[in-house]
Amino acid sequence: MKVLVTGTEGYIGCLFAPLLLERGHDVIAVDTGFYKVGWLYHGSDRTAYTLNKDIRHITLEDLAGVEAIVHMAELSNDPTGQLAPHITYDINHRGSVRLARLAKQAGVQRFIYMSSCSVYGIAAEGDVTEASPVNPQTAYANCKVLVERDVAQMADDNFSPTFMRNATAFGASPRMRFDIVLNNLAGLAWTTREIKMTSDGTPWRPLVHVLDIAKALLCVLEAPRDSIHNQIFNVGDTAHNYRVRAIAEIVAATFPGCSLKVGTNSSDHRSYRVSFEKINTQLPGFKCEWTAERGAKQLFQVFSQIDMTAEVFNHRGFTRLKQLEYLLRTQQIDQDFFWVKGTEIA
Repeated sequence: MKVLVTGTEGYIGCLFAPLLLERGHDVIAVDTGFYKVGWLYHGSDRTAYTLNKDIRHITLEDLAGVEAIVHMAELSNDPTGQLAPHITYDINHRGSVRLARLAKQAGVQRFIYMSSCSVYGIAAEGDVTEASPVNPQTAYANCKVLVERDVAQMADDNFSPTFMRNATAFGASPRMRFDIVLNNLAGLAWTTREIKMTSDGTPWRPLVHVLDIAKALLCVLEAPRDSIHNQIFNVGDTAHNYRVRAIAEIVAATFPGCSLKVGTNSSDHRSYRVSFEKINTQLPGFKCEWTAERGAKQLFQVFSQIDMTAEVFNHRGFTRLKQLEYLLRTQQIDQDFFWVKGTEIA
């Protein structure tokens, strides 16, 4: 299958594209290159042909012969959405819907969209399912809801969108992110031997390892059309819903000599437990292989092997907000987040 993947130089994409190649798929990679500087360790020796493009510049010609698109290239996470809400809507909502329309026009049969469990926002009771009301609290989460709504309306006999509502990702990746909860706590445990939580840690968060996300994407690409056509899947495992404090306790127990202090502030009211029964019963071949405990041990091993320093942990390349602020401050990208000509050096 000829698959175009956006965001292949990101946290998930740099792991997923090589897996596609190993499975024998023909891969076209697309990435604008904002995060090239964030390289934690050597990854796969196999890389795909890459179009260095903003998704807003993808053309119909770029999609010639493409049978499926896996779309991950958006501005990622809530702090980035707060930095530039209008650009978040321009890229994450309008840019993603434009890509889906081009895909349908080009005859692309499958369109897999990386959504997020953050669409649930605040869920007071029970485990939310794909049929539960959404309650987005941020520009980032609201854009996910809008894309799901608009792209679902395009579904027909020749165009099958699928929406992957990922739990909060964790785990090692060459294009590492330290701005997501378990990875951040692991970095603090390694570099300071102390985790100081400003909150009381009571909110619920579902977690999913980055390799389990990649596995879910492979399963959707290779599944019978009827099982994935215009479907939403929460991506994770119901057993992997954790209170934030429990995540911190797991990390502290994994990193020798790490102490844990819990705060009282609870200004972030987002809290949701998620049911993942649908993906585990209806998507052929999918089952999570990674727990938070196993992921914390993986990060400890990686940090040990590369002798990670505090300077590396705090580097802008591993935190989306820091890197984008840097690119704006140095005028490498303009206020619309397009590269300024001649400055694609990141």
